Formats: sequence, structure tokens, C-alpha cells
Amino acid sequence: MPTFTHIRISRILRLLLASLAAIVASAAAPVPVPDVSVSELGQGMALWNAANYIGAIPHLHAAQRAVKLADYATYYLASAQQLSGDIDGALAALVTYRARPVASSPLAGKLALLYGRVLLDKREAASNSKALDALQADYKLLPEPDGDFALGLAYEALGEQQQAALAYERAYYEYPNTDLAAQSWNAMDRLRTVLGKDFPLAPPRQQLDRCEKWLAAKQYANARSEYFALAQSLPDPEKDEARVGIGVADYLGGDGAAAFRYFKDLHLARAEAHSEPEAERLYYVIETGRKLGEDGAIMEAVRELGEKHAQSLWRLKALITAGNRFLVTNEREKYEPIFRAALDGFPSESTTAYVHWRVALDSYLAAKTDAETLLREQVDRFPDESHSGSALYFLGRMAERSEKFDAARAYYERLNIQFPHYFYGVLARQRLADPKVAQTAPDAALTQALAAVNWPTHRDLSATVANPATRLRIDRAELLRQANLPEVAESELRFGAKTDSEQPQLLALELAHTAASPFRSLRIMKSFNGDYLSLPTAGASQAFWQMLFPLPYRESVFSDARERDIDPFYVAALIRQESEFNPDAHSGANAYGLMQLIPSTGRLMGKQVGLRYVGTAALLNPVTNIKLGTQYLRGQLNNWNGDWAQTLAAYNAGPTHVREWNNWANYREPAEFIESIPFTETREYVQAVLRNADMYRELYAGKSLPPEEPAVVTAKSTKPLKKVVRRKQSAG
Repeated sequence: MPTFTHIRISRILRLLLASLAAIVASAAAPVPVPDVSVSELGQGMALWNAANYIGAIPHLHAAQRAVKLADYATYYLASAQQLSGDIDGALAALVTYRARPVASSPLAGKLALLYGRVLLDKREAASNSKALDALQADYKLLPEPDGDFALGLAYEALGEQQQAALAYERAYYEYPNTDLAAQSWNAMDRLRTVLGKDFPLAPPRQQLDRCEKWLAAKQYANARSEYFALAQSLPDPEKDEARVGIGVADYLGGDGAAAFRYFKDLHLARAEAHSEPEAERLYYVIETGRKLGEDGAIMEAVRELGEKHAQSLWRLKALITAGNRFLVTNEREKYEPIFRAALDGFPSESTTAYVHWRVALDSYLAAKTDAETLLREQVDRFPDESHSGSALYFLGRMAERSEKFDAARAYYERLNIQFPHYFYGVLARQRLADPKVAQTAPDAALTQALAAVNWPTHRDLSATVANPATRLRIDRAELLRQANLPEVAESELRFGAKTDSEQPQLLALELAHTAASPFRSLRIMKSFNGDYLSLPTAGASQAFWQMLFPLPYRESVFSDARERDIDPFYVAALIRQESEFNPDAHSGANAYGLMQLIPSTGRLMGKQVGLRYVGTAALLNPVTNIKLGTQYLRGQLNNWNGDWAQTLAAYNAGPTHVREWNNWANYREPAEFIESIPFTETREYVQAVLRNADMYRELYAGKSLPPEEPAVVTAKSTKPLKKVVRRKQSAG
């Protein structure tokens, strides 16, 4: 009879034998290989892109076995067949696919368009009719202007020339900056000959819209040329619009002085009251005069707009522009009545949110009796606009000064809920930590009233597990990467982020993890998640936040910051705002690298830290740039007595402006100074860096960090970041 010991040994031997068998079986198992059909797709698409359509066809045929990517395989196969003359083959592939299409495909519109074009290529009456039906049924999916051009071809093939002309006109007038616009014009010429006086002329509005699209495309010479032609041919009042457009093209094209003179001297055919072209002309007198300091012309145009065009939206735009002209020079006696006129004249317009805020802020800073009413109006009328958060903060501060700590807590708590990662959300949490506020229960009635405001709803991005639709999208992107199609994979994920059933935060993370640099990852995350500042920290995963607030080059950031007695999280926050961690960033103001230093500042700081020569290459070296940038930042902090708000304002706009702004009022706290900065870019810059620093502290302070990837210290490692920065760095 076996003993207990024998039984135990026997069991151990069986386990060892089983483990050995598993190892042998694993070694004998075939190594997984990439899906051949996916590789075929990559090869086929590469040949298609090289215009080798016949060579692409066999690869794309083989790629059809990649079921998850059937839309890509079918589109490029059918397109290659069409372009190489095999119309029947293309049609067969498309008909098969349309019986079982891929759901939520980014190629749905292109496939629908291709189906219509292939049917037209059959040149048969029945196929032409089927093409028109298909294009009309899928019209909302069709890429433009290709869709309207294809509709024009279909109508023309069926003898419906007037409908064809209308379709070609849409392609020509709505998409001027495209190759198909020229083809559409040729088709319209052909139909003019056929239809004669029955040719449907494009309405004036459509012709003017084409010029506006040239302006939007920054093709100012084209816009001016077409406006000039329309000024000769259109009837009134559209002729007046075209004449104004000539000056707009000059102004946007960079000739502001000539545009000012043009608008001043322009006499329109219909310049009476309520004429929109005349109101627009007066607006541009103000817009062009603002940059030239033509204050007399500005005030005269403001007066005339008020007398003759009181309800025109051009007047509202003009009042905002004129008010800002005097805001930057702190001429309160001029800008305050202008802003109040805008507020009184356009109470229901959403664009008055900014004007209302300027009036409310001035009332608050001057301690006027209507300050609380105006701040509450800002919250109630414009809850989806960020200045409502500013208003909540200053309402809280007013309540504190009146020792109404229960009301203050109610305001701060609502601010923290609605705008948690905006600048004023950070300040709200700081005030909530004050003992007088923290130890007081929030005002119940006020809390209820604030909760009843029509606040925008926050998205919930906390999910970390992909739902089926998102999982399929990620799988498709991975297959496209395996096919050596990384740009197509990125487009796939971006398309999914616009689909209601999918999870943009997970798609963003998927793409960001494959990016070549922290700069690129950050750009991706911001482009997918534009409202992230409104999310509570718990509203998204830790990985989500750390990808949005990365900490590369942290060895240099921490060592150089601490050597100069600077909180390293401020340095990371500043770099994120200056360059988004792109070491090759080069601004229009000739600032370089992570901390955006201009060469003269770099040379001066180099002498201070013992570097013999600092050239452009050194500024593009992350390690050197951080060393020089923290040295410069330390000097600025010393100049402004450690005040971060003033230091950051000087870093962005130069010390001269900061000294000027400091003389405008006796600010009771940094928030009042920051909110009074008249340059929107600088004001938002200061708020963003301070907000970033809070996020970095929350995400990284006191926590173990993952190993840092080696920093790239050579220039031109990523695509240069181009941004316009107003900066006058100096050692002063």
C-alpha cells in the first residue's frame, strides 16, 4: 500500500510531466504570422498610389480576404479596375460589397460615389438611371465637390440639362479652390450653348458666396478679382456687397492702409439707413482704422452706425472692435460706453457674452453697486461660456468680503463642478481650502439656484475598456498599421472619434501611444478631446490625463528648476504652453525650442550659466534650452518679486506691458491683475500656465514616475511647430 509520501511524489511527477509536455507542445506550435491578406492590401494600395493600377489589382483581389478591411480592399480594387478600363469588374466588386457593407466605414461616401461613377461609365440608359438614383439616395454621404459633379454628369447623361447645370454650379460656386471647379465651369459652358436663354443663372448670393470662400481659403487676389467683376455685373444691392468685398480682400491681403482709405472714400449706391453693405463698410472703417490709430474715424463710424444701422450685426461687431481699441490703452471713458451700447442694443446675441463680461468686470473692479447683479447675469445668461466661471469666482470673492462664507462656498463648489481644470476652477479649490469657507455649510438656496442654471453637460470619458464598436475600430487601425499604412490608420481612428457609438478617449490613447514623440501625442489627445478642461479628474483615466499633460525631459526639468529654486511643475506647465514639448518649435517671433527663447536671450543666459557660445542649434537642444530657459525664468521671477502672474505675463508680452498694466489699478489679488490684461493671448497664456501647473502637481507630485525615455537632443527631430507669439524678451 503506497504511503502518503509516495502519493505526494507521484503527484509532483505528474505535474512536472504535464508541464514538460506543455512546453514541448508550445515549442512545436506554429509561430503566428501576419495575415497575408493584410499585407496584400498594403502592397495594393501602394501600387494604386503610384498609379500602377493594373499591378495593384491582383494584390487587392487577395486583400478581399481581410474581412475587417473589406471596405478598403473593395474601394481600391474597384477604383483600380475602373481606372484600368475593367468597368464590369469594378461594378461586380461594388455590387458584392454593397450587399454586405462595413458599418461606420470612413470610405462609405467614396464607395457610394465610385458606384455612381462606375455605373455612368457603362454608358447605358438603365445604368445612367441607376447611377442617378444611387447618387441621390447617398447624397449626404458623398464627398464634395465630387458628389455634385457626379450628379451633374448623371443628369446630363439622362438629358436633364437644367438639373445638370444646377449641380455643376454647386460644385463651381461652393468649392472654388478645387480642380473640379474648373471642370464644372467647362461643363457649364457646354450647357450654356445647349440651353441658351434657358440656362439657369446662379443667383447673386451664390456668386458672392464663391468670393467669400476664396477669402476663407486666403486666396485674396482671386477674391478681389471676382469681387471686382461682380461689382460691374450684379444688380443693387448685391453690387454694393461686391464693392465692399474688394476692400475686404485688400485688408485681409495685408494692405490695411489702402483698405482704410478705400472704405473711407467708398460711396455705395444704396447708403441709406438699414443698408447692410453700408453697415459693413462702416465696420471695416473701424477695423482698418483700429490698427492705424485713426480714433476720430472710428468714433464717427460708431456714431453713424448707431444712428442709421442700430440693429445690424455689423454694428455689434463694430462696437466690440472699437471697444477693444480703447481697452488696450485703458481709456475707460471711451470703451465702457461703447461696450454698454453693445450690451443694451443686442441683449439676445450670444456674442455679447464677451461684452457683458467686460462691463461686469469693470463694475466689479470699481466696486460699483451693480457688480453682483452683472456677475450673476453673466452666469445665468451665458453658462456655456468660460467667463461664467470667472464670474462665479468673483461672486465668491465678493461674498467672502461680506463675510457670507456660505454663499462663497456655494459659488466655489459650483465653479469646481463646471470648470474643474480651468484657471478659476483651480482658484475655487484653493478658496474652498480656506478655513472660513471650509468650515461653513454652503448656502442651500443658492446651491439649488446655481444647480438650476442650464449648464453644459460634461462627457464621461472614464471608461477604460473598449465597447464593441471601439474595439473593432482599434482592431482595424492595427491591421492598417500592419499593412504599413500608418496615415490611413490614423484617419480610421479620427473617423471613429466622430461616431456617437464609439469612445474618443480610447481611440485617442490608441493613436497617441503610437506617436513618435510626446509633442505629437499631446497634439493628438487635444484634437480628439477638445473639452477636456471641463472634465473632473475622475471623468477620465490616469493614462488619459498623463498623455494630455506629459512630462518628458523631466530629468532636466527637475534638476534645472530645483537648482534655480523654481517649482519644476511650473517649468513643465510653461513648456506645455510654449511649445507642447516640441524641441524644434520655432515661432513667428523668432523664438526657439521648448521654452521658446529668442537668440539674444539665449546668448545672455548662456553667459550667465557659463556657456561660451549659444546659437540656434543650442536653443533647439532640449537639455540646453531648459537650462537657459529656467535661468531666464529665475531672473523674471526675481524682477517681479516671485509673483507668477506678472512673471508669466512678462515672459509672454514683455516687461514694459506688465509695468503699464500694473499702473492701471490697485489689484487686490493676482486674479484681478490677470483678468485685466487686455491682450487676449497673454491673459489666456498666464491662466493656462497656472492651470497646467496645478494639473502637473495633481498628476505627478509625490508619485513614482515610469522610466523616462531617452530625450532626443538633436534639432529637427519633429515637424516644426509654427505659432505666432507676441513676445519681447529681455533681461529687464
